[in-house]
Formats: sequence, C-alpha cells, structure tokens
Amino acid sequence: MERGNNMKKNVFLTIMLINFLGFSLLLSNSYGAEVIKIGIVDTYSGPAAGFSQDVLDGFKIVVNEVNARGGINGRKIEFVTRDDRFKPDIALAMAKELVLREDVDILMGTVNSSAGLAVSDFAKKEKVPFFCTNSRNERMTGEKGHRYVFGIAENTAMAGRAAAVVLAKKPYQKYYLAGDDYEYGHALTNNIWKHLKALKPSVQLVGEMWWKVGESDFTPHITKILAAKPDFLIAATSGASIIGFTKAAKATGLAAKIPFYQHTAIDPGILQPIGMDAPEGMFATIPYLNYYPDTPENRAFVETFRKAYGRTPMVFAIFGYVAGRLVEKGYEKAGNFDKEKFISALEGMVLDSPVGKIEMRGCDHQLQLPMMFGKTKRDPKITDQLIASDIIIVPYKDYMPTCQQILQLRK
Repeated sequence: MERGNNMKKNVFLTIMLINFLGFSLLLSNSYGAEVIKIGIVDTYSGPAAGFSQDVLDGFKIVVNEVNARGGINGRKIEFVTRDDRFKPDIALAMAKELVLREDVDILMGTVNSSAGLAVSDFAKKEKVPFFCTNSRNERMTGEKGHRYVFGIAENTAMAGRAAAVVLAKKPYQKYYLAGDDYEYGHALTNNIWKHLKALKPSVQLVGEMWWKVGESDFTPHITKILAAKPDFLIAATSGASIIGFTKAAKATGLAAKIPFYQHTAIDPGILQPIGMDAPEGMFATIPYLNYYPDTPENRAFVETFRKAYGRTPMVFAIFGYVAGRLVEKGYEKAGNFDKEKFISALEGMVLDSPVGKIEMRGCDHQLQLPMMFGKTKRDPKITDQLIASDIIIVPYKDYMPTCQQILQLRK
C-alpha cells in the first residue's frame, strides 16, 4: 500500500515538474517575444568608427522616442551592437552570432562594402531583414538584391550618376580617376565616368590610379596626377582616407591647380576636423546636410541630435534615423510582427524626414533620396571650418536606375 502511494506521489511530482518546466519555457518565449530585437554589425574602431557611431546615434533617437511611449504595439525596441573592425569576415561572423545565438529580428549596419554584401547574402539565406545603413555597394540592391535586404544609404550608382549629371554641364574635358582600391572606389568612379561619357561624349580619360585602403601618404599619388595635367580629378575616397586626401590636396597645391570631387566631402563632420586646412572649391555630392534644406523638420532633427549627444549630426546620422523610422512604421503598417508582412509593408513606403518625403522603392528595396551637389567655400560668419555653397539638388528620377534596369541586372 505504501509502495503504491509512493508511486502515485512520484508520478504526481513528475507531472508537476513537467508542467513547471513547460510553463517556464512558455514564460521565457513570451518574454523574448515582448521586444523587437535588432542586431547591429558596424565598424566601431578605426578611422570609420565616427561614421558608424553617427548611424547608431541617429537610430537611437527613434528607439528612445518609440520606447518612451510604450513601444510598437506594446513591444519595445532592443538592440545589440558588434564591431566588425572594417573586416568582411568578422562582419559575417558577427551577423551569424546575432541571428543564430542572439535571435535578432532584424540585422542592421555595415560601412565596409564587402562586409555589406557578405551580411546581405547571409540574411537572404536565413530570411532575416537586413537594413544596410552605410555601405554604398550598388550590387546590394542591384544585381545581388533580394527580398530581405534594404539599402538605406545612397549607393555608388546613385552618387555617381548624380555627380555625372552636374559635371556634364561644366566645361571640363580631361578627367583623371583615382581612389581607394576596393569595391567602393572602383564602383563610384566607374558610375561617374560611364554616365558622364554617355551625357557628354567629348570628355577624355587621361589617367587613373588606386591606393591601398588606409594609406596615409598621398604625396606620390598627387605628384603623378599633377603630371598628367587633367582638367578635373574624380577622387573616390572612403571613410579611411577622405580626410587625409582632402588635407593633402591643399598641402601639395593640387587643390589650387586642379578642381576635384569627392563624394560626401562637404559634410560638416568631415570638414570640421580639417578646419581651415580644407581647400576651397572642392566639389562633392551628398544626400544630407545638417543645415540644408533649412526647414523646420531638419532644424528639429539637428536640435534633438545636438541635445542628445552634444554635437551636430553628420550625413550618416540620417541613415540610422531613417532606419529607425522604417522599423517603427513598418511594424505599425504590418499590424503584427510577422517578418514577411513587415517586409511587404516597407515596399513603397513613403516617410517624412529631415530632407523631405523619401520613398523605399518596392522593386529593389532602395531608399530614394535627393542628392545635393555643392562645393566648399569660406563663410565670414564661420571661422573654424568651410561650408558647402552653390548647392544643386539633383532629383532621384534623374539618377536612379529604373526598375526595369534593376530587373535586367538580376537576370
């Protein structure tokens, strides 16, 4: 009799233990589902760290605002970061850890072009949305584009075509191409030259050269460029070399002899550390300036950013900010947290932003941004850095590849 009672007692305890474990697991899963978890892989050490930090800080403005009002449909946004040290293999390893171990809902980040492609391929395999906030690789949303990747920053095709639209109207005939010897540098110069040649067949290429990413002594390269006597120099410099080359262009006298172009070089975040050593008359394209357009929306964003971080935002901050808004509005529009519905909700979405209304194009998942073309000059009211002047707005319809061209690339 006692033995039977013990057996019943053991069975009862076993059932209770199973129920407890099941309830604990349910509670754990329920708790995990109470947040939207975003994994950010970007470069937080080395020369490009400042750019990635601005992306993160722009994103945090939206996160803090959304969480302060209770989240999105009751779920708050949580994020974790990983430093890829500007290396594609580390970026891929970090992305795998975030998805397979941290169980993130969305991947975000990458400033290195090759890192962006590697993470994008992984996101496609795992069917995880990936917001590429800083890499400007046109293949990301072009020939290698897919359902799960979204290009937030302008890519090399967009920047190159926009620059060509303006340069085609200028008197320069003999061009020299130079820049960082990796994906970004070659893709940007190729897009400028190909589109410029189509718009103005009379232009000539008198030379080109490429230096290693991270190289700091540009004097030998500039000497060769000057010897070729071009009318105009297109310099495709990235985060690792743009400030160094800009300083060298003035110090060597290149800027006084040859007008030249660098994408994003008129950004205050780049001109500020150079100060008055930056050359006047340097041309650049850029999708955002913290003082232009001078609208209530832009002023409000800049003021919020300044209050939060004690500095003004660089161009990169707008990418993080817009990524945050896409997370917010995408889940709100989807009505639930199903990732496929979230992705569909983003396609064709139009957002209000500090640069006006912008659209996430449905056919290639590339954000359509206006592109500004301007050049540096001194302002008597500002004594510590140059500003952008003679700003021309190139509308996206004049430089975006068409959806038909994108589909043809993917075939």
